[in-house]
Amino acid sequence: MTKEPTAAGDQRRSQLLRGVLDLCLLSLIADRPRYGYEFVEALDAGGLELVSEGSIYPLLARMERAGLVESYRAPSSAGGAPRKYYRLTGGGRAELAHGRAVWGDFTAQVGRVLSPQEKTGEPDDDRRPHNDHDDHNNHDDHDDHDDR
Repeated sequence: MTKEPTAAGDQRRSQLLRGVLDLCLLSLIADRPRYGYEFVEALDAGGLELVSEGSIYPLLARMERAGLVESYRAPSSAGGAPRKYYRLTGGGRAELAHGRAVWGDFTAQVGRVLSPQEKTGEPDDDRRPHNDHDDHNNHDDHDDHDDR
């Protein structure tokens, strides 16, 4: 689906991208109709250089079968054979709007989990492992309790 990852970071990015590549393509098509290689260039310009043409065409075909995009042929500005362009359908626009909302919620939730927690200097009772010595009802091991 993507170009060969060269490092662990690229492999993680590749896995994350697999889940949202369809939304990225829908978003690019929403800007203007595009043909295959233009997707690779636009994704690369956006920092998603891991995507190859070989991963885009099968996804575009699935999106077309699902009614999210439609294709048409137009002459190439560089001459040669006509190119196959893709544009959004009404269903594609709705899917993009829904996907953007889900993505926004999801990234906010993941961000909360992955962000470092504020440090107060005090141990957080919810994060400390519990043991019997922390139980204030067990006074057998404590010399500082009041026996009144």
